[in-house]
Amino acid sequence: MKKIRDKVEHWILSADQKWKALPQKWQRLFTKLFLAGYTVLTILVLISIFVTTANDNNTMSIGHITTISDHTAVKRPTQDIKRGSNIKK
Repeated sequence: MKKIRDKVEHWILSADQKWKALPQKWQRLFTKLFLAGYTVLTILVLISIFVTTANDNNTMSIGHITTISDHTAVKRPTQDIKRGSNIKK
C-alpha cells in the first residue's frame, strides 16, 4: 500500500512541476479550455435530463422478481412431487 501511495505522490509532484513549468499564458489558456469543456458537459447532461423527464410516456414497469429457486421449482417434474422426494423448494 505504501508503494502505491508513493507512486501516486510522485506522479502528482511531477504533474505539478510540469504545470508550473508552463508559461502563465498557457496555464490560463488550459484553465479556460477545461472550464469551457466542463460547462459544455454540464449543460449537455442537464439538457439530457430535461428531455428524458419531459417525455409523456415515462412509465415504470414493475414485474415479479424471479430467483433461482423459482426456476428449479417450475422445471421439477410432477413425478417428484407425487413421490415426496427430498428436493427442497
